[in-house]
Formats: sequence, C-alpha cells, structure tokens
Amino acid sequence: MKLVIVESPAKAKTIGKYLGPDYRVDASRGHIWDLPDKEMGIDFDNNYEPSLKARKPEQEETIERLKKNVARAEKVYLATDPDREGEAISYHLQCALNLDPNEKNRIMFNEISKKAVNQAIQNPDYINKGLVYAQQARRVLDRLVGYTLSPVLCKKITSKLSAGRVQSAALRIIVDREKEIQKFKPEEFWHVAAVLEKPRSKPQFTATLTEKDGKKIKIKNKEQCDEALETLNGNDYVVASVKKSVTVAKPQPPFTTSTMQQDAVNKLRMSSAAAMSVAQQLYEGFDIAGMGHVALVTYIRTDSVRVSTDAVFAARDLIEQKYGKQYLPEKPNFYATKKQAQDAHEAIRPINLELTPDSIKDKVQRNQYLLYKLIYERFLASQAMPATYDSVAVNVDCGNYTLTATGKTLIFDGFLAIYGETKSKEKNTDDETENALLPELAKGDKLNLVKLNSEQRFTKPPARYTEASIIKAMEEKGIGRPSTYATIMQTLYKRDYIKKDGKALVPSNLGIQVTEYLEKYFGEVVDVQFTAEMEDRLDAIEDNGEPWYKVVDSFYKPMLKEVDVAMHGHKISLQDEPSDVVCDKCGSPMVVKMGKYGKYLACSNYPACSNIRSLKEKTPPKETDVVCDICGGKMLERQGKFGKYLSCSNYPQCKNTKPIVETVAKCPKCGKDVVKRMSKRGTAFYGCTGYPACDFISWDIPTGNICPSCGSHLVYKINRGKKSIRCSNKDCNYDGGEVSES
Repeated sequence: MKLVIVESPAKAKTIGKYLGPDYRVDASRGHIWDLPDKEMGIDFDNNYEPSLKARKPEQEETIERLKKNVARAEKVYLATDPDREGEAISYHLQCALNLDPNEKNRIMFNEISKKAVNQAIQNPDYINKGLVYAQQARRVLDRLVGYTLSPVLCKKITSKLSAGRVQSAALRIIVDREKEIQKFKPEEFWHVAAVLEKPRSKPQFTATLTEKDGKKIKIKNKEQCDEALETLNGNDYVVASVKKSVTVAKPQPPFTTSTMQQDAVNKLRMSSAAAMSVAQQLYEGFDIAGMGHVALVTYIRTDSVRVSTDAVFAARDLIEQKYGKQYLPEKPNFYATKKQAQDAHEAIRPINLELTPDSIKDKVQRNQYLLYKLIYERFLASQAMPATYDSVAVNVDCGNYTLTATGKTLIFDGFLAIYGETKSKEKNTDDETENALLPELAKGDKLNLVKLNSEQRFTKPPARYTEASIIKAMEEKGIGRPSTYATIMQTLYKRDYIKKDGKALVPSNLGIQVTEYLEKYFGEVVDVQFTAEMEDRLDAIEDNGEPWYKVVDSFYKPMLKEVDVAMHGHKISLQDEPSDVVCDKCGSPMVVKMGKYGKYLACSNYPACSNIRSLKEKTPPKETDVVCDICGGKMLERQGKFGKYLSCSNYPQCKNTKPIVETVAKCPKCGKDVVKRMSKRGTAFYGCTGYPACDFISWDIPTGNICPSCGSHLVYKINRGKKSIRCSNKDCNYDGGEVSES
C-alpha cells in the first residue's frame, strides 16, 4: 500500500478516486505543528528558531494516526498545497513522521484531475527548503509584530487591540483615503450642454461645452456660465470636425486570486472571505449528484495569468464550436504575468470545460455555481476575439466656443458574448454626452439648437475603498500576497478597525487612532513602501538569496528600540463615537466609549448626567397589532433571555405572554415549516409544525436541504463566529463551506 498525505478530507476523497485501491489517501487537516497560543514561542538566542509542536489534541491524534499508516506503507507521498504554506506543512509532516529527508516524496499538482495527480506521482521531488524558510520567516515576523506591538497598543490605547505587519499597512491605506475625503473641499463648476439636431435628420444629440478660443475651459461660476449661454444662444452651430475610428476592447486574462476576489465582490456581492471559501471547495472537490466526487477548478492561490497549452486549445475548440469561427482569434491570446508575481502556478481556470456551469447548476449550492460560472466564463472569454466599436468624436463650433459629443456603437461583441465587463461605480462621472447615438455628420454641417442645459455642480472627493478596490490596491502596492487578502480583511472587521457603509469601507475612530499611533511610534510598520520591500525580501528567501533569520533580525531589532520609546510615551485617550441613541434620563445624545471590557454607551452630558448603558442592552418593547386574548390589551414585542416574545401591555394587571414563532426552513421530511422552540431547560431546538404527524427535530439550525452525499438533512454550524453548512449525520464528512453574511 502506498500512502498519500494531503491537507483536507475533501481533497483526499477526490484524489483517492483517481488513484485506486493500491493507494491510501489521508489528510493532515492543515498544519500539524503551530506556534504556541499564549507565548512568543521564538528562540532569540538561536536565530529566531520557532518552537513548533502539536498544540492541540486533534493535531496529536492526527500525527499518531498518520504514523500508523506510514508504518504500513511501502511508499509515502506528501501532496499538500503547491505553495509556501503547503511546503511548510509537508516539511513538518516529514519531521513528525520521521520520513527520510533525502528521499523524493514531495508531489505537487496545479489541478486535482486524474492526469495531473498520476503525473505528479510519477515525478516526485525533494521538499523545497527555500519555500519552507520563506514561510517560516513570514510566520516569525508576523508573530514578532503581533506579540510585540499588540501589548503596546493595549497599554497605551485600550485592550483587545492588535497590530500586524501587513494588516496595519492595509488599514493605513483605508485611513489615508478617509482623511483625503475629510480634507476635500468641493469646488464649484458649471456643466453646460446643448441639445442639437441636424435638419431633417434624427436623432437629436447632446454636446458638452469643452473649449473657449481653442483652449480647454472649466466654467467656475454663474457669471462665466451666463456669459457662455449668451454666446451659445445667439450664434450658429457648425460641425468643426468629425473623427471616426474603430476602437477595440480586449478580453481580460483568466483570474488570479486577486482579480477573482474583486469580481466576486463586484458581480456576486460575496465577501472576499466567502469567495475564497467557495473557491477552496471548487478546488478540493465535493460530491455532485450523478457525478461522484469532483474537483472543478485549478489551484486558487496564484498571481499568474499563465495557463497550460492543453487548456488554451480546449478553450479555442469550445469557442469555435459554441460561438462560431468569427469569435476565435487566428492565434491564441497570450497574457504577460506582472513582474512582481511569483508565477508558481497557472491562473485559475476550470479543469474540464465539458463540465459547464449549466450542467451542475441544479446539483450544487448557489454560491458554488455562481463562482464556478464566473471562473469558467472569464477563462473562456480570455481566448476569444476582442469586441469592436464604431467610435465618433464630433466638435461643434458656436462663436468662440467649442462643444464635443462622442458616440460609440458596438459592431462585434467578441468576448463580451461570453463574459461581460464589470463597470466601476467608483468613477465620479455623470456626463450624459459620452457614447451617445449620433446622426450622420460631416464637417461644415449646420445644426439647429433645440435647447441649452446648464447645471451647477461640485467636484467630488475620491471614492472610499470597497473590498474589491482595496484588494486591488494591496496587489498594486505589493503588500500581502494572494492567499492573505481575505484574512487581512477579516482581521480588520474583527478588530472593529473598519466597517461597511453599503459597499464602502469606512475606518472607525478606533482604526484611525490606532493608525495614527503606529505612524507616530512605528512608522515602518504602517509604511506601505517598506511593507512591499519586505515582501520582496521574503520572496528572495525562496531562491536562497538571504538567510531567513537575517531578514527577521533586520526588522525586529529596530522595532525593539521603537517599542522602548513608545512605552515611555503618553497613554492616549480614545475619541468618542457618535450614536443615534438618546439618553433616557436627560435626553442628550449618547456616545460610544471604549472601556476595559469593550464598547459601551455613555451620556454626552457627563458629568451633569452619568448615565451609561450596554450596547447589548435590551431594546425597548415594540408595539404590535396582536390583541391579548385575556384582557383585550395590545401585546408588546419584547426581547428575553431565550429570544423574542409577546407580553401584554397591561402588565402587571395582566401577565399574559406568548412566544414568537420563528420559521427557519421547510421540513426536509414533510415540507411544512420548521420553527425555533425552547426546551424546558431553556435550550433552543428546531421542530416541525406538523408534529406529532411529523417527528422531525434538530438541535442545529436546519437549512431545509438534503446532503448530496448521504441523504441526511443539512444544518448550519457556527464556530468562532463563522457560519458554515455541514451534514447532520456525524459519520458523513460532507462540508458545504462557509456561508457569507455580507
């Protein structure tokens, strides 16, 4: 028997299907060794050597199970993910399982397909120590920053704060943008446009005032506007020039991790974390009804746009077959990967183009289908023809003023027939003359004025970042790496450094003040350029360009001096955040303050009023239309220990109460409503309203869906604030992935 060790059970199941009975595939379930939870775990006297051990009982159990399997195996292959983290996990497995370091036992594949897996088995290699050391340097650096700076923040600002080598630089980008917005002073300008028509020709069109006396003009006030309108009302309109051209829009390359996250946020309204969770499922594989256990896409942590020759020609064949030869370029489209990219793996693409999104739509979860469709169509479109447009730019003279109109008409949709472009909503433009439909015009044509439009406008501040645009900014500035973007965003939310206003990311007062403190005392930690240069040095470790511990040392020792200065500095007071809550004692607005145990509400009229309230305090009762069936009074909705309930407004004279029944799903047995109920001990459970005819009951929230693997009902599981879908059958390993709450 030959043993293959991977990271996840889902991946093990997919690979086991391809290798057959001569192989056993087992999973390490991620890292088997970790740094300790509550101590630094770094040996400063031994070149920053990390103290890595099994820190959890389940990790120890995994190692013991794998040791038994290794003892029975004639050959062991380490098949963890093809990146730094995966290489480190393989190295730790090699050490923990006493595998021969001089033996070629490391295998990697970019996609979990039968061809790729078997090809990897035939070509094992040694563990790449450069990758291991690069991961180790990053892990040690992040631990040093977190465990050195976070206590400073907690002592000098408030408790439960954290700093991070990349996290803090990303936060600064968001904070700097917010400060730009706050400092921005709108400038007045006037938009002037003429609605024109060519005699006996349709359609009418709008031209915008752009020049005066042959020079570009920006009308800054009403006086200038009135002056222009006077001229435009009293002179002829003559076409000064017509420029016609064919413009081309080229398809975008297939997805990298960053661009996939950006489009998932913009087009699917997923969070970056949810997109990565679903993408991981598509990569590792899962059970699809009628197909068995199938992996759908290539490795999802990549900054490369390179794809295999086989995949390119498969795409070209499908484009010609499905869309026609006119959609196929004469030669394959080639995309250059950015210089700073590692280019270790292919771009993200479907493994099998015959497995279309439509063919699995009714067999997988909605998010799995939507993201697979996005990846599939983006890849296919990358090998299609460009879209072409007829473009017209017209200049019209009137007195000493010039007005401009542009028109753009789609001639051939090309790649747009497969994958539409994402239109950015962050551009501050509202020019209705752009891409208008124009009549046939020639130089010298006289035009009739239909009407003049003028509008006072003001310049707009730069747009706030969204999850999509901050990920793009991090990538462009070179901070973080593809696998870290989603984690960075989650940390910023968790620490309450940023919040969402619609799609926009707004730094909290806390986030702003933490950033300002770090800028004052630890400039390099929040310096974007320095963080990017450190990423380059980490990349260089892979090529053995510099010993990993020297990179760590060059960062840590200067930081220690800064810590000493900061600890002798003053403690800062957090600014209060406004709230929409009114003090129930004096009527003044309440503000959000940060205390030892977190946030709370306090009256802004302090010290005259010292009223404070918990942010989690019970909300006031709400009136309802429900009538008390005992006294006829109105029932009020209240929040109790076990959830919402109705109570009579005539309390204490009438003590009538009723539970509010919360429907959570349809019963997987009979189709009736499943509602939340409370046991006599105050424990929530979920039962069918068809009881006693239907005896369905669940202690976890049911989804209303059936497990595709074993037929049991699926439930929502919540672990450390994360909500995911699992099978209710404890013997079934089905994992439906994390559920996005955004």
